[in-house]
Amino acid sequence: MKTLSVSHLLGIKYLKEEDLHLIFETSIHFKEVINRPIKKVPSLRDITIANLFFENSTRTKLSFELAEKRLSADVLNFSATQSSLTKGETLVDTVNNILAMKVDMVVMRHPNPGAAHFLSKQVNSCIINAGDGTHEHPTQALLDAFSLREKFGDLSGKRIAIVGDILHSRVALSNIYALKMLGAEVRLCAPKSLLPKHIEALGVTVSFDLMQVLNWCDAANILRVQNERMKLSYFPTTREYSQAFGLTFERLNQLRKEIVILHPGPVNRGVEITSEVADSPHAIILDQVENGVAVRMAVIYLLASKLNIPIS
Repeated sequence: MKTLSVSHLLGIKYLKEEDLHLIFETSIHFKEVINRPIKKVPSLRDITIANLFFENSTRTKLSFELAEKRLSADVLNFSATQSSLTKGETLVDTVNNILAMKVDMVVMRHPNPGAAHFLSKQVNSCIINAGDGTHEHPTQALLDAFSLREKFGDLSGKRIAIVGDILHSRVALSNIYALKMLGAEVRLCAPKSLLPKHIEALGVTVSFDLMQVLNWCDAANILRVQNERMKLSYFPTTREYSQAFGLTFERLNQLRKEIVILHPGPVNRGVEITSEVADSPHAIILDQVENGVAVRMAVIYLLASKLNIPIS
């Protein structure tokens, strides 16, 4: 059996191209499983997984929990707001207390960049990063790339645009790493105030002209403006942002070709994308959600196979 080159999923930048292809191959199998009348397999019936979400999440948390239950794992859900962290307990102590209950794997979302990497050095467990601050969101990038592969096949030479709040987005960074590793060309489009400095060092190009980017690309991944992470004003008004960088049906109709539209959610309808576009055949947003369960099943299964626990 092929195995991943890593024992944790901390970020796409720690993976090799072979890891991505192995995850995609395994995801295809699990996508077939979740579309059967009986959507469950007994693969991880002896594995216990703790979901530690220190930030609010709906889709990612539900997706991970469903993936774990489809694999027959025992699932423990942890709420930071109701934990001893509010009494001053450290993250490491909290996780070690959970691991003392014989938990095998930890899925963690945390507001601080590097939290998953830090934890992987401190505790004896497999860590899956479900998003760490503005750093990485590896499973989102994997499901985005998997969804694009379903549309295009090989991504080598494909032109993928990432539009929106790049500065505060962990999705953008993970997507850049994954798409570049798979041979795609990546172009970013955002107000200058929402672009990190020196981002071109990652091998991407930058444009401030949305129509130019849409005419260039084969697919566009539209990111929301993350107001909850903003301590400053990065553009004059939401209306002006939408006029310059919002994806509308009028803009799509001006193109000389059809493009694929992705969005990691949650969608701010009428800001970065209109309802007409989000609900159109151009968009594969619900495909991304479905693929997210299969991809997360694949990641969990492949990492669990590296534990000293029999899996089927």
